[in-house]
Amino acid sequence: MAQPLVASTSTAAPTVDQPPLLEFDHVGLEYPFEGSMRRIIDDVHLSIKPGEFVSFVGPSGCGKTSILRMVSGLSPAPIGEIRCRGDKIKKPLKNVGIAFQNPVLLPWRTTLDNVLLPLEVVQPYKREYKQKKAQFAEMAQDLLTTVRLQDFQKQYPWQLSGGMRQRASLCRSLIHQPEILLLDEPFGALDAFTREEMWGMLQQLWMKVRCVGILITHDLREAVFLSDTVYVMGPRPSNIIRTVKINLPRPRTLEMELSDEFNHLFSEIRSHIHHN
Repeated sequence: MAQPLVASTSTAAPTVDQPPLLEFDHVGLEYPFEGSMRRIIDDVHLSIKPGEFVSFVGPSGCGKTSILRMVSGLSPAPIGEIRCRGDKIKKPLKNVGIAFQNPVLLPWRTTLDNVLLPLEVVQPYKREYKQKKAQFAEMAQDLLTTVRLQDFQKQYPWQLSGGMRQRASLCRSLIHQPEILLLDEPFGALDAFTREEMWGMLQQLWMKVRCVGILITHDLREAVFLSDTVYVMGPRPSNIIRTVKINLPRPRTLEMELSDEFNHLFSEIRSHIHHN
């Protein structure tokens, strides 16, 4: 039975004794190129705990977005395997929410109805939708209030700014309470001020549901601000060249960007990308 989202009271990272939700077992990726196979990802071996937020950063073309596709099951890992709760991912997962750089909101649906869309098509919510629409609407309104869109529920996408559309997209990706949230450069098209504002809003949403978050980004400060762990990928054929634990307390604030600890973490990540 669907329950209204409740804010998490925990600000700590996942405990080390939890079994992993996701396991990357020597994952690789190749594409055909000029009559042969070109290796894109060489060997990724890592695990992600329930409720952990991780980022993958690295140079363009190193396979970061391909990792999201493999985790989602849209393109299962062709070399090695990715397991979710011990089972190899062979097909699209149902317990995933996805947000892209360009929010794709249906133009004929209001903000509220766009957020509710996954509950109309994803089981077990789909079979309950007509009977529990009022309850589901309360869940959507709770998320919209978190991102300060409570006064824009009846507006259509063309009546919203880019930042508002992205906020609605994030709410939609979390409304069905997924175990895994996949984020592919979700704020890359926004201006710097709006992007930093979105970091705080994403953090609030994520702390409500405490799902696994996997972020692909070129913004290293964004990765530090949002993550428990940052994985630095090298150039093609890529693997994980550095794992950086982010032990900053939550909830995080933009003022933390000015701290020595934040800037040390940022500099460490940047140095490994620039030296490879």
